[in-house]
Order: sequence, then structure tokens, then C-alpha cells
Amino acid sequence: MKKLTILGSTGSIGVSTLDVVAAQPDMFKVVALTAGNNLELLKKQIETFRPELVSVLSAESAKALGRMLTGKKPQIMHGVEGMIAAATASETTMVVAAIVGAAGLVPTTAAIMAGKDVALANKETLVTAGHLVMDMVRKKGVKLYPVDSEHCAVFQSMVGHRNEDIARVILTASGGPFLKWGKEQLKVATVKDALNHPNWSMGKKITVDSATMMNKGLEVIEARWLFDIPVERIGVNIHPQSIIHSMVEYIDGSVIAQLGVPDMKGPIAYALTYPARVPSGVRPLDLTTLSGLTFFNPDTDRFPALKLAYQAANAGESMPAVMNAANEVAVDAFLNGKIGFMAIPESIEKVMNLHQAHSVSSIDEVLAADLWGRAKAREVLGVQQ
Repeated sequence: MKKLTILGSTGSIGVSTLDVVAAQPDMFKVVALTAGNNLELLKKQIETFRPELVSVLSAESAKALGRMLTGKKPQIMHGVEGMIAAATASETTMVVAAIVGAAGLVPTTAAIMAGKDVALANKETLVTAGHLVMDMVRKKGVKLYPVDSEHCAVFQSMVGHRNEDIARVILTASGGPFLKWGKEQLKVATVKDALNHPNWSMGKKITVDSATMMNKGLEVIEARWLFDIPVERIGVNIHPQSIIHSMVEYIDGSVIAQLGVPDMKGPIAYALTYPARVPSGVRPLDLTTLSGLTFFNPDTDRFPALKLAYQAANAGESMPAVMNAANEVAVDAFLNGKIGFMAIPESIEKVMNLHQAHSVSSIDEVLAADLWGRAKAREVLGVQQ
């Protein structure tokens, strides 16, 4: 039986993970949960899965949660200390890292250093500190399983093959809600427009990242570290149907792809049970119902965030952490109605141009670069913290 900590249990990945756990009660035990401010949902999760430890954002939320619970209560903690305690709980054997953004870096690395296997849905951990994290994984001898549908697809397409035989990794992208929008339309895109994703149900931040195509840029950087593939051999194809989740091209001309309906429970179940497969609750793909599968190259003129991510990846060192920080600030400002949609990539580019990439040799140095990027992005955008 795998004993799980779920970091970010009330987010879309966390909820889907608990759906998989509920469908296989003999395979999993939930040891700890962490969440933000959705206390009502967290209360229901606690009552269903009976974790020993939970953590929320603040002391006030912890007190409020304690008042909401009846009967035997789990230990309730809060803040970074609580997330680390959950990630390193002695009984836990696998941590599902599903916190959105750079906030997931510290508890995820704490889990690795504690010798826990990690099912990674927090791409920013590898975007900001990829070389450091992969060094930790190797030194601690733990397993790092990708949960993102694209990286899970690449992982499945690589099983049984040699890394040196790979010619290219090809990540697919739906194109998001603005696939057919022109540049002038994008200038007046609203939050409602950006959150209207055609294929996937995700949290607000990731959905906006999909709309700008920054999400795909982050995935390129994540793939570089996960699979030890140079950035120049990682490509992106727009695939509006979201049926092929990604592909690997080999030096003999073969292309191996993983197909399925767009449902995150599939890759979550694979990460939790690898190398086994279990019923995940995902309906089978019926190819006879498909009218066709199409692919084309992304337009980085309309969606410059993808180009910026490649630039950050090539610059390396502290630049990806700064780029990611600027993106998080800009997306938050957009969601709160403070800036327009196209100001997101414009501000990221300005922050990157102001930054001189430097080496980062510790998580603390990564966090310092992240803080610099956030402060500079707020300055560029003229918004308060």
C-alpha cells in the first residue's frame, strides 16, 4: 500500500488524485493533505480520507478549520512549516506535488531530501531549480514521476527505449481559447475569455498560462530536466483535439505517441501505480468517433511567451526562475483586472531584459532570484504586492 501526502489537495490535480485514490482504496492510504483557503472542500476531504496531518496557508485558517471539524481531528498546521511537515511525514512513501507555482519548490525539495518518491505536477519546481532538483533525486535515489499529461506521455513513449536513440521530444499543445484570435483581438481579451479553455478543466493560473502558451514554455523547460534532453531537441506542435498528449521521435524515424481523452486522472493513476496500470475512471478513447487529428507549428508572434521560455531556458542559470516569477505576478495582475492580456508577455520580456543571469547553487539562491523577479515585475507593471 502506498502512503500518500498530497500537496495542494483542493486544486484540480489534488481533487483528481483523490478521485483515483477513492477508486483504489486497497492500494492507497492518505497520510497528509495541504491546501490553501478552500476550507469547505478540505473539510470534506478530511472526513473522507482521514489524514493524520493537514496544513493550510495561515494560522487563522488553521483555527477556522479546527472549529469546522468534529470528532477525531488530524494535526492541523499552517504555512511553509506545515507544508514541509506534510511533505516529510515519516509514514509517507510518495508525495503528490500539486501546488501551483513556485510555492511548490520548497515542500517538493523537502520531500526529495527526506527520501520520498514524488509524483510531480508542479512544473515550476524543475523550471526554477531543475539542475539542483535532479541532483537531489540522484543523490537520494528517489523516483520522480511526471504527472503533467505531456510529460507522462513522453515518459510512456520512452519506456523500453534508450535515451541516446531519441531524436526529438514533441510536446503537444491545444492552442488554448485564443487559437484563432488575431493580435488586435488579443489586446482586448478578458479574463472570462482566457479562462474558457476548450478541452481541459484546470485552475485559473494554469488556464491563463495555457492561453498565453507560457504553460507550454514551462513544460519545455521541465522536459529538459526530466528527460535529460537538450532544449533544442524539444519541440512544440499545436494539436487542437488534445488526443495525442505528446510524442517521441527516434533516430530511426519512428515516432511513438501516447493517446487518450483529455482527463488528468489517467496520468495521475500512471504516476501513482507505475509500472502497473489500474482502472482510472477515464473513459476509453474511441478512434472511430474522431473526425481527424491536426498538427501545426505555434505562432510565437501572437504568443510570444513560448519564445520567451525558450530564451530563458537557453540563458539558464537564474533566468528561468526570474521569468517564472514575472509570469506569476503578471498572471495574478491580469486575473485581478489590473492589466490587459498582452501585458503578460510584454512585462515578462521587460523583466528578463533587466536581469543578468547568474549561477544558482542552492535553493535559497533560487528563491532569491524568484523574489527579485517578483519585485521587478511589480515595478514594471506598477502594481502592489
